[in-house]
Amino acid sequence: MKFFIDTADTAEIRSLAASGLLDGVTTNPSLVAKTGKPFLDVLADICEQVPGPVSAEVAATDFDGMLAEARVLRGVAKNVAVKVPLIRACRRLADDGAMVNVTLCFSPAQAILAAKAGAAFVSPFVGRLDDVAEYGMSLIADIVQIFRNYPFKTEVLVASVRSPLHVAEAAKLGAHVCTMPPAVLRSLFNHPLTDKGLAAFLADWAKTGQRIV
Repeated sequence: MKFFIDTADTAEIRSLAASGLLDGVTTNPSLVAKTGKPFLDVLADICEQVPGPVSAEVAATDFDGMLAEARVLRGVAKNVAVKVPLIRACRRLADDGAMVNVTLCFSPAQAILAAKAGAAFVSPFVGRLDDVAEYGMSLIADIVQIFRNYPFKTEVLVASVRSPLHVAEAAKLGAHVCTMPPAVLRSLFNHPLTDKGLAAFLADWAKTGQRIV
């Protein structure tokens, strides 16, 4: 499974990229607004730090506006994946050679349309479904099963991830990518029994009075 982080915080991206565990980044207008910096400057900085896909979302809501903004975004760097909510725009951009991430997917039917439109990624939002008393992971299971039935090249990018449990469940289902807040990625390292075991080993070693070097 590929790990993306969902942020526009360049310091966090730089830190996690150095770990070698980061495969890409997803952003949106809300995340970029939190930086207080010009959008295109932030995007260019992120693209320099991460060789993998960097999803940047259009702000326009009409077809022509999306295409115009997509041209600008694609001009920032070769690894920009244009995030769009409109299937028609996806088809046009994909035909033009763009890497497209169809965002805000909440049904298997939407995922099928995104794949048929040539999307590189489709982003089902599991946490937001959980928020309205629907089991978000059932959507991931449905999409993964459907995609296995056909020669789609579209990758299932699990979004709105809230916890390590979401990541593990998505991996068991065979999703291609999980994008998560930096805190969730960092929390994958942690387990209280690991900390307890390490403390015990170190205490026992200290009792020996030995050194390895």
